[in-house]
Amino acid sequence: MKEHVSRLNEWYVPKFGPLKFRIFVGMLFLPYTGMCISFSIIGSLLSPGTIYWDRIVAIILIYFTALGISAHAADNIGSKKNKPWGNYFSNLELLILLISGLVIAYGIGMYYIIFFVPLLLPIAILEGFFLFAYNYEFWNGFFHNNMWFAISWGSLPLLAGYIMQTNSLSYTVLLISAVPFLISYTEIKLSRKYKVLKQTHLSESKSMELRLIIISTSTIIFTVAFLILRALQITF
Repeated sequence: MKEHVSRLNEWYVPKFGPLKFRIFVGMLFLPYTGMCISFSIIGSLLSPGTIYWDRIVAIILIYFTALGISAHAADNIGSKKNKPWGNYFSNLELLILLISGLVIAYGIGMYYIIFFVPLLLPIAILEGFFLFAYNYEFWNGFFHNNMWFAISWGSLPLLAGYIMQTNSLSYTVLLISAVPFLISYTEIKLSRKYKVLKQTHLSESKSMELRLIIISTSTIIFTVAFLILRALQITF
């Protein structure tokens, strides 16, 4: 319960509204979900050809529902320790959120896979696997660590975005995917330290919180700027 109370004080949790609403918004981890979505947008914008804007909207919806809703609901269900956000949402409610998010995400994804980008299918399978393997801590938590987190919610979203636009991959894009891997790895490593400090040394956690704010907001701001430049067809 102590962890739950401290999380209600996180900077990304609204200070207004009913308690259940605040917990729901907090459970979405919007700054970090925003980072993952940003990587998918960046991957889309790396396409050398015409940008299909409907596919950018689609990839945003896919990762918001699959990660923001489903993965975080799964995390709350599958946690082997304390529930990250307490017991304000029953397992049935969380299961409904989990299934609903996946139905939307994979419904959109399968439409594009069938008609436009079949190469997206391996990414969809991998992301689905990691969603359960990471959050339910399968095989004694083998996949529940920083490296797999950085691959599944850092590198793969960028590759998914690029494939969504081009139905192809290149060595250059594979190399570039190392950047979101490193950013995500840094974020989750700091986040785990921050979580401990928040419980034990609240004053010391402030500097760690600031680093997390900088990482997430700068990633999102860069993505928005890149998006505007591509929309205006500005190149360097």
